[in-house]
Amino acid sequence: MDLKSINVGVDATNLRRGGGVTHIVELLSALDGKPSGVNKVVVFCGSQLAKKLPTNNWIDIITPAALDRGFLHRLIWQKTQLSKSVKKAGCNVLFVPGGVFSTSFSPVVTMSRNLLPFEFRELSRYGVSWMAVKLLLLRLLQSRSIRKANGVIFLTEYARKTVGAVVKSMDGMVEIIPHGMNSRFDFSPKSQFNVENYSDRSPYKIIYVSIVEPYKHQWNVVEAVARIRQEGIPVFLDLVGPAYSPSLQKLNRVIEELDPAGEWVKYHGAVDYNELNQFYANADLGVFASSCENMPNILVETMASGLPVACSNRGPMREILGDSGLYFDPENISDITSCLRTYLCDAELRAEKAKSSYQDSKRYSWELCAKRTFQFLCKVTESRGNKG
Repeated sequence: MDLKSINVGVDATNLRRGGGVTHIVELLSALDGKPSGVNKVVVFCGSQLAKKLPTNNWIDIITPAALDRGFLHRLIWQKTQLSKSVKKAGCNVLFVPGGVFSTSFSPVVTMSRNLLPFEFRELSRYGVSWMAVKLLLLRLLQSRSIRKANGVIFLTEYARKTVGAVVKSMDGMVEIIPHGMNSRFDFSPKSQFNVENYSDRSPYKIIYVSIVEPYKHQWNVVEAVARIRQEGIPVFLDLVGPAYSPSLQKLNRVIEELDPAGEWVKYHGAVDYNELNQFYANADLGVFASSCENMPNILVETMASGLPVACSNRGPMREILGDSGLYFDPENISDITSCLRTYLCDAELRAEKAKSSYQDSKRYSWELCAKRTFQFLCKVTESRGNKG
């Protein structure tokens, strides 16, 4: 092996679904060839994830049988076999995008993707529940991993500060590397018309894509849209995303109360990631009402889809959207209503913000994310004197 190149191990053993899977698939798929300074990438994962990963001569995929079994089997394999397997594969550094590790191998670079365990106000929305216990446990495990890691990747400056306030000491190197955006979501800003051009038969379409969770506030958006309709403005709301059961029950109660006939709001449930772009293509305006995010990929996708964006004023949202959208307090229904009304009554403003946010979305690409990620892995490895 070239002395200037390294072998990168990727611990994807805990990546089963959602954003973690999307990240590693997009990260490896974005590269036309081997990253600079890298000889090969060795991914340890279950067989389902393996089917989604790109195949080429510099990516090795190892799928131990234990990783297709239950959580306990995966945990035992991680504890007893991961370090041996990484060394056997000749890896010089281990990348753990899932955020939690217990391996004795070094150096390790981890990633902070989930901010919910580190914002107690948001975590407390789950009340006394197993989910709250799980999040508190994740807070402990991720904090421990971040303290031990030789390198940590944060997705936003906001996340770095929030996690840093909890973890206190981070001895490893730190880098901020935002996620990218798939080109399937790239739609030129569509024309925006005066609200008089719309009707109940052809309404102005608002879309909110996100998992239904306590901190996503879909029910507040439904109530705000109901108020807009009471003012005689013909709008339709599409809600897209999987759901946490107690939050879905709350959302369904609000929908049943405000739109029992299903005339102006529809919850579509989970939609395959490969089909999601079509929902954006059919919309006129995007809403993002989350109060807790690390880096909101959905916000970037909405921006890239050429839609004006009405956005929560919490977390890192201003860091991503800047002056290219309008903001509201996601827990204040009147504030959400006011924000939507401002947009709906001004077609020129909608067109201006859609154009601006579309241009801003170009800052986020998986190609750049992949390039910077592997540069950082090489940098950490070099600092540890661990090149082979």
